[in-house]
Amino acid sequence: MPGFLPGFLPSLRISRLAITASVALGASSALAAQGPGVEAGSASPLTQSVMAILVYGASAAVVGAGLIGALRGQ
Repeated sequence: MPGFLPGFLPSLRISRLAITASVALGASSALAAQGPGVEAGSASPLTQSVMAILVYGASAAVVGAGLIGALRGQ
């Protein structure tokens, strides 16, 4: 087994966990804010704003974690 593999596996598990969590959280929040098609649903504008912040914030956290992981790997 190559020497780099043991150090690589924990970061791969963390990346998979981060992606899975962001997809699960983002999908439920985005669907809750949507009505039929692309029109706004029955949630209040404040609730829709909070959900959008959560979805985009989680996406930014995942991208940031990926970039940090990539930089540490070099």
